[in-house]
Amino acid sequence: MKKALLITVLIISNILAQNPFSKGNKSINLTLGSSTNFNKNYTVAGVNVNYFILDDISVGTDYKGYFGASPSIHQVTVPVTYHIPLENTTYKPYLGAFYNHTFLEKPFKNYDIYGGRIGFSIQTSINSFMSLGWVQEFGNSGDNIKNEGYPEISAGFSF
Repeated sequence: MKKALLITVLIISNILAQNPFSKGNKSINLTLGSSTNFNKNYTVAGVNVNYFILDDISVGTDYKGYFGASPSIHQVTVPVTYHIPLENTTYKPYLGAFYNHTFLEKPFKNYDIYGGRIGFSIQTSINSFMSLGWVQEFGNSGDNIKNEGYPEISAGFSF
């Protein structure tokens, strides 16, 4: 009985110790939320796909659509994220940078945003995690200079 219990504990420990942020892994994050733009409320839905080019360093692409109001808004983002390796933990702080291009329905002009993010990811299983952080954006739409920050929460799956 003791051997079976010990083997079970070792197997579970090994599973939890695996890193979903390892080189070669891919991850998918889903986004669902709300936003106010042009004094109108939007529902935001999106997907983010990342590839870990090295342990704890990912590059990817992200799409978000803003639905439920006009003008239509679509965003494509290219993020780079570094998950800081910590020993014997199920969480990892992260730092990231990104470039974003926002497509707006005419007569509005498309614009670019640059920014960064900081937060932490918590490993919830062998191949899934949740992240909580802060995003800071900087941009110029031609009509106004944008400098805003907001919290982000996401759930991801690594494979």
